[in-house]
Amino acid sequence: MAKSPAARATAPDSVWLARGRHTGTTPAEELIRHRLAELKSTEAIQDHLEFDGPDDDSDSGRRAFEARWLVAGDVVVRARMTVGPPDGRDGAQEWVLAAEAERPWELGWPSPATVFWPEDEYVAWDQDVVPGLRFRTTNPLPTDDKELRRLLRDCVRRSGSIHVVVHEAMTPDERGRRPLTPLLPPSLRHRVVEHRAAPDQFQIVNWVLDDLGARVPRGGAVVLPSTPPRPGYDAGDFAVRTVFLDGSEPAELIDTVLRYAALPRPLPEWAEEAVTGLREQWHLMTLEEELAQARALVATYAEALEAMTKSRDLYREAAERAHEALSAYREGNGTLPAPREEPRPRERFSLRALTKPLERARAGLLAASSESRSETEPETVPAPASAPKPEAETEPDREGVKEST
Repeated sequence: MAKSPAARATAPDSVWLARGRHTGTTPAEELIRHRLAELKSTEAIQDHLEFDGPDDDSDSGRRAFEARWLVAGDVVVRARMTVGPPDGRDGAQEWVLAAEAERPWELGWPSPATVFWPEDEYVAWDQDVVPGLRFRTTNPLPTDDKELRRLLRDCVRRSGSIHVVVHEAMTPDERGRRPLTPLLPPSLRHRVVEHRAAPDQFQIVNWVLDDLGARVPRGGAVVLPSTPPRPGYDAGDFAVRTVFLDGSEPAELIDTVLRYAALPRPLPEWAEEAVTGLREQWHLMTLEEELAQARALVATYAEALEAMTKSRDLYREAAERAHEALSAYREGNGTLPAPREEPRPRERFSLRALTKPLERARAGLLAASSESRSETEPETVPAPASAPKPEAETEPDREGVKEST
């Protein structure tokens, strides 16, 4: 059964997550293999590994890649990239990337996406799961009202990225068309999608956003909510009244995006599966990690063996006590009680529960034996004293006897 949004766990602060689509002509697996080999040769990463998809879904045609590297000098990062098969409609390949560090993730660290994907802007791996959107550039909103409504709703309900809508108060020049993402910290550049609304789209955009719980100011910007929503999100707190599209750094907008990224992030189903696989099904281990895992297995087996030994001793002790009780019962010439036919629920093993009926039967036998011995002994009942006969009755008897003689 699917979890409700209120019951979903939030992403750990040490985890980095992203999701997208690769729409290029070169297979995603080939690009990732080449990139990992390149970084391994330059010692930018410690090691990498490729294997079939998740262990519980080997027939899906997915491939998984793992890599390990250091950030901030000595902080180990472990990451897994999972790539799906080409889509039958447009040939796009969906990918999910999860990375975890040994301490809380810092946005200034390099993006894990650049470890697996080439940084060439012409390679189309940076597509959002909502078709038609890219991470590293601006995305003009559709002019068709129905397409606009569908796109924004899909961004809120389906995408796992951060979506920012910027309204252009007037048509910008070349400097104003520069994307926001290069100005963000490295770890946010492949998690943010920037939308641009034309000057005449102000009303229609807000008409759609009203249904989604957000509103963009004229000439400003707003960060859209997500599904499930992040705790603490309020559209008014994440709206920027004015964004100058003149090539200058939009400091207020960047700060707003950073504040939104810092909110707790409820894990949708795909993200929860990615984090679980990264933590519980990790393949790329060092010798020290393999040794620690082997020792943990040995300790687990030892605990299981000890528990089995204790259970065997308990059963043996119970059998011996049961045999002693039966022997004592038979020596007293007792009969075994008929088994009860009533069904009883299975209970956990208890030595006391096994021997208690036998001890009760033994006690009953001893009581019956003592009663039988008491019945066979003769009872001495004192004779009642004869009452003295009255003199008036004895005299006529004596006279009668004399007359007869």
